[in-house]
Amino acid sequence: MRKSFVTLLLTVVCQAALATETVPVRGTIVSPADKHILYTGRISFANPERPAWNFPGIQIVAAFEGTSLKMMAKPQSGYFMAQIDKAEPFKVAFTGKKDSVVTLATALPEGRHLVRLMYVIEGYEFYPEFWGFVLDKGRQLVEAPALPSRKLEFIGNSITCGYGNEGTNAKEGFTYETENHYYSYASLTARALDAQHWVVARSGIGAYRNYGGPKAGTPDSNMPVQYEYTGYAWKPQLRSEPTFLSEKWDFSRYQPDVVCINLGTNDLSTNNYDVKLLKQGYQMLLKMVRQHNPQAKIVFLCGSMLLDKELEIAKKILDEVAAEANKAGDKQVYRFDFTYQNGSLGYGNDYHPSIWQHEKMAAELTAYLRSLMQWW
Repeated sequence: MRKSFVTLLLTVVCQAALATETVPVRGTIVSPADKHILYTGRISFANPERPAWNFPGIQIVAAFEGTSLKMMAKPQSGYFMAQIDKAEPFKVAFTGKKDSVVTLATALPEGRHLVRLMYVIEGYEFYPEFWGFVLDKGRQLVEAPALPSRKLEFIGNSITCGYGNEGTNAKEGFTYETENHYYSYASLTARALDAQHWVVARSGIGAYRNYGGPKAGTPDSNMPVQYEYTGYAWKPQLRSEPTFLSEKWDFSRYQPDVVCINLGTNDLSTNNYDVKLLKQGYQMLLKMVRQHNPQAKIVFLCGSMLLDKELEIAKKILDEVAAEANKAGDKQVYRFDFTYQNGSLGYGNDYHPSIWQHEKMAAELTAYLRSLMQWW
């Protein structure tokens, strides 16, 4: 894992008065509702003092005065990546039952600084919440630089999430410690293009059936169902627990320039798939994405984990879906294929793309999107 020690310290303060949801800290506490905080991603603000989410890639950006910074979050929210000014990003862990405050920086030069936070795992088991910042006594947030005007959305599965990309053993299974969306192809592409990127992704999800699902599909929890909601309910019966999972997403909050859809690996992962139903799943999702994003270019991606017969099936179906959409009048549907991973760049856990494979994928997709969007 990538670490940096510069002047940034990671220390966890295990003192949270959970009964009253107040955190005993010294300094100026900044509410999550402060107007100077910038947010990206599918976040529920039903309780503005407790912004909640569970998709990866959520970002929180703020500029602050002073020499130190702490962040507050719900205990066991999981992992974030943090960057102060232009220093090397580092991982932040809220993993203990009472871990609610983390020191992000100390001994900074007096003045104004910028913090960028990204939630880098899938939070469907954690239900993370952001609880605010703690600044030096008497200091405050100031206006942060505007978010990038270019806007991307990524719809995907474990590859998009960054499953296992910090792992080094292909035969090891999933752990949250080795999942890091910050180093996923999606996040890397967005940074290369100076674009926002919002994510709707979950390991195991499919266009018509999730990993290991029946041939008839998993219509209660596949992507066409989940895309409508602010968060992912990993079990449909838990859609109302916590409350924000039942919140229908307001698509007016974010209209991307490009939507990249990277699905199909789970649909084709075991032998009992139905090609006709898979195509219908893609078509259903395309119709939904187009309805909610009428001006966006939509790009169907393929790869990099599929191979042989299943790879050819996926490419053929996606080519057909895009061509049929173009013929029907939607000229803004496109296709792009990643290079298949052959192991030369190593594997992450469960043979998922390594960080180096993600870098290669990002380079390929960045070049394609630059040309498509004329983002030079």
